[in-house]
Amino acid sequence: MADIETSTVSEEGYASTSQVGEFDLQIDATDETGPNPNAALVATYASCYLPALRVGGSQRGEEDLGTIQIDASAELDDDDDLESIAFDVHVEADLDDETAADIAERAEGICHVHSALREGLHADVSVYPGAF
Repeated sequence: MADIETSTVSEEGYASTSQVGEFDLQIDATDETGPNPNAALVATYASCYLPALRVGGSQRGEEDLGTIQIDASAELDDDDDLESIAFDVHVEADLDDETAADIAERAEGICHVHSALREGLHADVSVYPGAF
């Protein structure tokens, strides 16, 4: 039995609904009824990286990073394929630059989406401590 199973259906057009466990995920290549697949991937990456950042903080002795916000951006090539991804990570905790960089690096090793992407698509991460 597989560890993850999903079912994706499209009755017409370019929109689809994926059943992921008990959740419905709407994806639309035309951005009309949901985010397009590239946008969904970038959001999924950020959603994985954020808790990985908290775990990385805990490993570094920073148990309370407070509010974290990731502003993700991506560039597409001429074929509309993802070319690059960047994360601006705003962290409430007042960290020094060395600690912030160490936590960000640890998060890369923890984030499963980061591990699944080809190296050229790994996010370029900038961390801004004391942000809130």
